[in-house]
Amino acid sequence: MTIINKEFDRALDYIYSFVDFSKTRNLRYSPENFDLSRMEKLVELMGNPQLQYPVIHVAGTKGKGSTCAMIASVLSNAGYKTGFYSSPHLVDFRERIKINNRCISKEEWITYVDEYKEIIERVEKVSTFEIVTALSFQYFADNKIDIGVIEVGMGGRLDATNVVDPLLSVITHISIDHTKILGDTVEKIAREKAGIIKQNRPVVVSRQEENAFTEISKIAEMKESELLDVSSLFSYKIKSKNLHGQYLQVTDELKKNKKVYFLPLIGDHQAENLLTALAAIQAIGNTGYSIPEVAVTEGIKSVIWPGRFEILSENPLLIIDCAHNPDSFVKLCTTIETYLGGKKIHMIFGVSEDKDYLKMLEIAKPFVESWTFTQSTHPRALCTAELEIAAKKVNLANYQIQDIKSTISDLLKKNISGTVLLASGSMFIAAAVKEIIEGSDSNC
Repeated sequence: MTIINKEFDRALDYIYSFVDFSKTRNLRYSPENFDLSRMEKLVELMGNPQLQYPVIHVAGTKGKGSTCAMIASVLSNAGYKTGFYSSPHLVDFRERIKINNRCISKEEWITYVDEYKEIIERVEKVSTFEIVTALSFQYFADNKIDIGVIEVGMGGRLDATNVVDPLLSVITHISIDHTKILGDTVEKIAREKAGIIKQNRPVVVSRQEENAFTEISKIAEMKESELLDVSSLFSYKIKSKNLHGQYLQVTDELKKNKKVYFLPLIGDHQAENLLTALAAIQAIGNTGYSIPEVAVTEGIKSVIWPGRFEILSENPLLIIDCAHNPDSFVKLCTTIETYLGGKKIHMIFGVSEDKDYLKMLEIAKPFVESWTFTQSTHPRALCTAELEIAAKKVNLANYQIQDIKSTISDLLKKNISGTVLLASGSMFIAAAVKEIIEGSDSNC
């Protein structure tokens, strides 16, 4: 291991030595742990770097990462120095912090951790996510970005990112997830997500269930924020598609003009994310940013967002997907039916312990021929014994239990003709397979 790698690991170990709610099974479910006071104190001690550049702030249950990636890609192609903060990472921690799709370097991350240690340690009970978010804000400020695209970690109202003063807020599709923190109904979750809406700042809202849209509308009205309803602004028609992307004819419902975009992300849900990104780009343009149509076309065409029905191998066909709750599994199975209809599917399945995995198995059962149940190394990963119990409850017969490295090795050796290998159930399973196939630095 090189000196730089050792120092990078040391810096990461230091950050992870703080409270990491994403990795704790019980502490993360205590609502009293989630407020903005620690984050507000931390960024104040740093000089509020998040207020030094315009921000597009994006929340939602599904699609927020893809939507952010599209917006950031378009802005970069328009010539703007664009910061993009996302979480969690898929393989490499540095994926979280990018400028014009370039990851922060290991040397830069080491420098920021060391430089801000003294300030970090002045904030009692500060969390890992809060530290990473604050350092990202500082990195963008120091690099004098023109605009930042900031993805909410979880929820919105109390998320560490919600110390920004956004030019524009965006709320992607909302469904049931993280119920112990955000609430057990779509209305409660919508209220938490809508907590990113700021006074007199516009908000772009993806197509939603009626109850969710009603809750968001109430908060937008209270904040005197213009609500831009994507479903009334844009519609689309798929012109052609394959496993490498789709051509979409998008209609601007107000201008009544049609344009065709190539999107290298597949599935109807990604088409919906595209419409949300286009609505956001249009809103950003209305604030004075110059975004030529060629930048939009090229930005969408060149967007990179790994782990979303991503092909890692053609022979055998090996695909990873980060679907991790029932709603995303419905979308995944629709994509399977559309793009892989008639093919046998072997699913490599692992899940986090806080997910409705029984429902996920029930949804996927009609589409999957055989299964391997496995477990990532993440502390919140559900043990395979629990998956076996769940499998029996939904009458799954054709399954095996194996560690993930052995699974991939064995399945690739077998090279079963006509069988598609699909790894899903959590981001950590998708990431583990990607790292086995491509190595640890594949995205940076």
